[in-house]
This record gives sequence, structure tokens and C-alpha cells, in this order.
Amino acid sequence: QLQASGGGLVQAGGSLRLSCSASGGFTFDRYAVAWFRQAPGKGREGVSCIRSSDATIDYTDSVKGRFTISSDYAKNTVYLQMNSLKPEDTAVYFCAADSYNLGCLVEADFYHWGQGTLVTVSS
Repeated sequence: QLQASGGGLVQAGGSLRLSCSASGGFTFDRYAVAWFRQAPGKGREGVSCIRSSDATIDYTDSVKGRFTISSDYAKNTVYLQMNSLKPEDTAVYFCAADSYNLGCLVEADFYHWGQGTLVTVSS
């Protein structure tokens, strides 16, 4: 199981850190892990990924320079540090894992999903 946490209400320009923890046989050092988000009335968007197979880290353009993904494999947790938050970052954020360790920002590559955590950025 994947468990996302850390969402909340923050003012524009503020920061939040999301955590994705794994249990039940998931060992993140053997998976690609990604964060996706879904804003009200919109589709799910890939935000960032970290892939242990080749040490790939990637971000969607709108968050580059503001968000940082990191992993602590000893804790079996992946983090998303979100700085300089904007109202358009408001969404439900999901973490997902790809056991083939090949996926990144494409939703169809991920078969294991956690529940979402809501991030609301006020202007």
C-alpha cells in the first residue's frame, strides 16, 4: 500500500512537503515512484518522478525550480518538497509506483496508487 500525506492549506508563496510511504511489500528502491495531481475539473497530471533503475528525476515544466522530489529508501518514503506555491498548484496529489521501474510522468505506466492528499493554495 502507498500512503500519501502532508497536504494542507497554504498561502501563495508558501511551502509544503508531501510524503509517500510504502508498506505491504513495496520497496521503493526497486520502483519508479511518481507524484501526480488532479485539479478540480481537470485530468490527472504527472508532476515529478524518481526512478531507481537509472537514477532519473524529472518534473513537469510548471513546477521546475519550485518542487524537489527525493527519496529515503531506508524509510521507504518518497518526498515532494513544494516551494513558492501558486494557486494553480491547488489539487489532490497522488503518489504512484511502477514495479517495472520504467515509468516517469505518464499515468498509464503506474499501476499502484495511494489515496490522494489535498493541497490548497490561497491567493
